[in-house]
Amino acid sequence: MAAKRNAVTTEAPESSAPPGEGTLLALDPRLSMRVESVIPKKRHEALKWFGWGYNDSQFFAKDGVICFRGDKYPLARSELTGFTQWVKNKFQLTVDSAKPYPQMPHSYPRPVENAPFLRELKDTTKADHSLEGIDRLVRCHGQTLNDIYSLWHNKFRRIPDLVVWPRCHDEVVQLVRLAHKHNVMLVPFGGGTSVSGAVTCPQNESRMICALDTSQMNRLLWLNRENLTVCFESGIVGQDLERVLKEQGLTVGHEPDSYEFSTLGGWVATRASGMKKNVYGNIEDLVVRVRMVTPTGTLERECSAPRVSCGPDFNHVIMGSEGTLGVITEVVLKVRPLPKVRRYGSLAFPNFEDGVLFMREVARRRCQPASVRLMDNEQFMFGQALKPEKSWWESVKDGLKQRYVTSWKGIDLTQICAATLLFEGDLKDVQRQEALIYEIASQFNGFPAGAQNGERGYILTFVIAYIRDFGLNQGIVAESFETSVPWDRCSLLCRSVKQRLATECHKHGIAMFMSSCRVTQTYDSGACIYFYFGFRCVGVPNPVEIFEAIEHSARDEILSCGGSLSHHHGVGKIRTHWYRDAVTETGSSLFSAAKRHLDPKNIFALGNLLPQVEEGDHKKIEALAASSSTPPKAKL
Repeated sequence: MAAKRNAVTTEAPESSAPPGEGTLLALDPRLSMRVESVIPKKRHEALKWFGWGYNDSQFFAKDGVICFRGDKYPLARSELTGFTQWVKNKFQLTVDSAKPYPQMPHSYPRPVENAPFLRELKDTTKADHSLEGIDRLVRCHGQTLNDIYSLWHNKFRRIPDLVVWPRCHDEVVQLVRLAHKHNVMLVPFGGGTSVSGAVTCPQNESRMICALDTSQMNRLLWLNRENLTVCFESGIVGQDLERVLKEQGLTVGHEPDSYEFSTLGGWVATRASGMKKNVYGNIEDLVVRVRMVTPTGTLERECSAPRVSCGPDFNHVIMGSEGTLGVITEVVLKVRPLPKVRRYGSLAFPNFEDGVLFMREVARRRCQPASVRLMDNEQFMFGQALKPEKSWWESVKDGLKQRYVTSWKGIDLTQICAATLLFEGDLKDVQRQEALIYEIASQFNGFPAGAQNGERGYILTFVIAYIRDFGLNQGIVAESFETSVPWDRCSLLCRSVKQRLATECHKHGIAMFMSSCRVTQTYDSGACIYFYFGFRCVGVPNPVEIFEAIEHSARDEILSCGGSLSHHHGVGKIRTHWYRDAVTETGSSLFSAAKRHLDPKNIFALGNLLPQVEEGDHKKIEALAASSSTPPKAKL
């Protein structure tokens, strides 16, 4: 049989190829590859051990001015006098250049060792493993405020006792079988970007904890140009995935805020959403097929057809499972040709309510560009403050623009808000879409605010994540949280949550705080809303506990206004309190039954979704599972 030029594979097992296509795919290995990742095996060599992002990228204070170091982002080597003044005005805080960031610890919690497991691991598997303290520490947490605060103050009592790096699906199968046999807890670890506590080690776990790091499972297994599908191993990082596909003139188009560091497996495990979902879809729209290794077998759908009617879709049992059922190893995704044109834009509106009405109309007419995001006034002013120091001429031009907005347009700068736009596609399609979007904006008193502002606003998304750690260094605790809500409650929810945050701050005696929101995703029936909240914590006892109490109240307000428990961050540990009510007692019982069947010894005991099994209950679980054996792979 002649080889198909548009299909490629790798040296992976036959089972990784689509059913019925293995022979054809195996004939053309030209594009299959192991990907050189931006994140090395020793994560801390490139990424901060104590916070977000690259080691060489950071906000810092110099001579009382906030600066940014590193050349990976638009703010490279900038002095941010406007941001410095914004911090002073908002929090009555003068930045302190002498405050140090934490130093890497020299001692770590003593590991719990399961000798039979370690012995069999060394004798029967080829996967690399490490007992080094720093390897264990950087994989004990995600990126919640609590995680980072605990790192800075050396509060973690339990971290992984061992880190293992499997290289393929078959090695994961071996590891899961060993862990099941010896009752070792497994933590699937990808990019470590979770902001829900999902990968944080349970602090009361008495068994040996093994972090299963998927970073060495990052191969492109095959690419089928005719079907526009691709199969990657789950450990590939978002920017690596897109770089490899770009070389082939293709894209998945999934671009979450964490895209630089988060992994494909993490996207699936949390039901992630990306900034360009309007064109490419959320992760559930992109996944064709997924494999997950559980203690009782491998769960996967046999067929790669575009749609099947074959009972409940087990892809959706895996998506959103948050590491509680098994390890995702391979994912088949849809791809699209790279867009020929990519253009940015922005809009300004007199107030947030007009902006929301614009977003609603765009969604109603289903004419969304790749990305359209609406910021409230607080976030708009925050973004303006982040601009680097201007030249004299730039300052003059900005003054003229401000006069145009305030005097000629009659807009109050304390109410103005903005939307950033990204258009992708063929030139004629983009031009038609631009004209329609600007025409709809004019119906709601909106007007164009420039492509440069749109591009800057879109790209700054990746920089803003670094601010949280600088704030903590200077005595400000801050975090983001999100929800989704029907259109008829969108504005009400935004107002109510910000008012609830203010009320709770006053209740706790906190005077210096900020809260803002943006509408980031639009759907036929509703939208995703992202909140930013922070307060000055100098002199505040237990600031993270107070922050979490206030956020808890804000989540209650979100739910009372008709919002969801989460749009894309997931439940993790920090939202387990509301999970049963969100899915009903029947729904939580159904999930628990699936958990007991797939993981009878609870080796994936992360405590996500449903509350953590209490210490001492493991013996009951083991008794229930005593008669269970590990059956062969079961395809469902």
